[in-house]
Amino acid sequence: MKFGVIVFPGSNCDRDVAYVTRDLLSVPTRMVWHEETDISDLDVIVIPGGFSYGDYLRCGAIARFSPVMPQVISHAQKGKLVLGICNGFQILTEVGLLPGALIRNRDLHFICDRSPISVERTNLPWTQAYRAYQVITLPIAHGEGRYYADADTLAKLEDNGQVVFRYHRENPNGSLNNIAGICNLQGNVLGMMPHPERASDPALGNTDGMDLFEGILAATANAYAQRRLSHQEFVEA
Repeated sequence: MKFGVIVFPGSNCDRDVAYVTRDLLSVPTRMVWHEETDISDLDVIVIPGGFSYGDYLRCGAIARFSPVMPQVISHAQKGKLVLGICNGFQILTEVGLLPGALIRNRDLHFICDRSPISVERTNLPWTQAYRAYQVITLPIAHGEGRYYADADTLAKLEDNGQVVFRYHRENPNGSLNNIAGICNLQGNVLGMMPHPERASDPALGNTDGMDLFEGILAATANAYAQRRLSHQEFVEA
């Protein structure tokens, strides 16, 4: 399998993600400049945190028009995995791959802290390495991380089990329903404000984020094994 990390002008967490996938997990990883239009060689796309295009207009508003984004949308529509972290989550809502929006924090302050996060679903590729409702600690760093959606959209998210992560006990930014991360209906697109890549290296004293990346590896390995088995059964038949 192969990871691709999208790089926009203003991205600053792209190398952090690549360090986890390429250096800690030894998985082939390619940095994808935002002007590229061929990502067919990639299995998992990660849209990292940072300040794409300086967050002018609003977070993710300009990045949505980058040449690479139609390819990311196509990648997702094929059922392949897409992960948006922090600014990446904001971009995923801007392009319509995830519902709702990320708006200014409740107190209008940039927040840089560690936050306890509850894992709400464990039947997804992203979360299969966690226990149901396990509380993990992940760094957060955002000024516009307050999740917002209209009442109908919020109800659908809850009814469909699309809330993947919630802030536990304390809500740092005013997100509705304590939402810290959501997925699309199919579960192959995940957006989250906390930074798992900043909690993956043992040298940092916290590896709660590593299980997310290892879950992705296990899921893709299982999918590959199933495809090989199906192909073998077809040939033998």
